[in-house]
Amino acid sequence: MKGQLSNLMQIACIKRYTLSGGKENGIRVVEIDNGVLRILLNESKNLDVMQVFHKGVNLSFVSKNGFTAREIPFLNRFEGGMIYTCGLDSLGGREGFELHGSLHNYPATVISTICQEDKIEVISKTEVTSLFGGNLLLERKITTAPLLNTFKVEDTLTNLGTKDDKYCLLYHINLGYPMLDEGAKIVMDEEEVIARTPWAKKHQESRKIFEKPIDNEEERCYFITHSKPEVKVINDKLNKTFTLRYSKDTLPKFVQWNSPATQDYALGIEPTTTYLDDYFKYSPIKASEKINFSLEIEVE
Repeated sequence: MKGQLSNLMQIACIKRYTLSGGKENGIRVVEIDNGVLRILLNESKNLDVMQVFHKGVNLSFVSKNGFTAREIPFLNRFEGGMIYTCGLDSLGGREGFELHGSLHNYPATVISTICQEDKIEVISKTEVTSLFGGNLLLERKITTAPLLNTFKVEDTLTNLGTKDDKYCLLYHINLGYPMLDEGAKIVMDEEEVIARTPWAKKHQESRKIFEKPIDNEEERCYFITHSKPEVKVINDKLNKTFTLRYSKDTLPKFVQWNSPATQDYALGIEPTTTYLDDYFKYSPIKASEKINFSLEIEVE
């Protein structure tokens, strides 16, 4: 490849820019293009993954809200996106806490970007602190390489405080059209499945084959323990398979969110430290302790 390339930008690059106009005004973006995957990272929001394209085809769910720099209520702001990180203070809906926690709304600081023939890497840090309270640091490394069909997200949570603390963490990974479509198959090996609501229980047997859009359809949510930390979503129309692998030692639980509603058509596959609602519980982190979490996404 060295003989053919005049400039690495012919096959891969990293770009940084700020969006302007409308709701997006002021959002800082880090864009990775490795020639196969195009990955948009939101530096203004914890370096979460806004969208991923595979050979030009969108994989991600982007809600009606789109992307916004505004601090407004969750239901008016939630963009979905490829990866929306939930925590560290709360998950789901709990009295006294923002829906799905506040981590996503903390801006990240990009420490370094590298684009080479053998490695593409972006490293950031997000500081979650309070006066007389906790001092947590989330360091994030996102890696791929030119012409690869995979990328990794590796997070390290460190308690920089002088006392023990607690946390929760859920990676809200969201697939949307055209990757998500009628007949898409969800493949996983599970040990336990708990339907979150009676409506979800009614549809539990069909949760692995996605439906066509249904007007005003209620969402369905399932709490799952996997025997193997891997989930595949197969779209035969596109001849594409999306595979998620994750660190089961630090993300022992999993949530599946099916939303077949017209205009809110989404699938959430969500590794997590804990289930939601009455099952919710924090995980401990000792002073000076580091805890590692990892995700790998592959598209074939």
